[in-house]
Amino acid sequence: MKRSVLIAALLIGLAPLCAAQAQDMPGQRILQRIDTNRDGTISKDEMTAARERLFRKLDRNGDGVIDEKEIESARQAVKDRAEVAQARLGSRWRRMDANGDGKVSEQEFASSMPLFGLADRDGDGKLSADEIASVRKLIAEHAN
Repeated sequence: MKRSVLIAALLIGLAPLCAAQAQDMPGQRILQRIDTNRDGTISKDEMTAARERLFRKLDRNGDGVIDEKEIESARQAVKDRAEVAQARLGSRWRRMDANGDGKVSEQEFASSMPLFGLADRDGDGKLSADEIASVRKLIAEHAN
């Protein structure tokens, strides 16, 4: 799911913000996903709980074991999501090519931020941490 959020952010033009955030805080995505009590660390109990959630997700038929069929199903789901992301990226690239020359210039790339106005809730021309969090939440909700 988190990969979907990052891909969606790339597609709507928020990738520079996500990239900057990721560079500023290495491991932050993993920490946010596993640190359920939000104390800034991952306890052994939180790691155990994360592993249990992963096991339940992979054990699609709920029989208490992960078999080859379930792993193949998970692999296919990853491939399917990757194909969808590739198609979206191609579509997004074509929309960024404003002059239709088959290339996206730095200017075309920089000016292509179709959802910036949507994210900029207060209209001040800047995205606050709260506004970015709101957009990420919306993207995550639609990725599920």
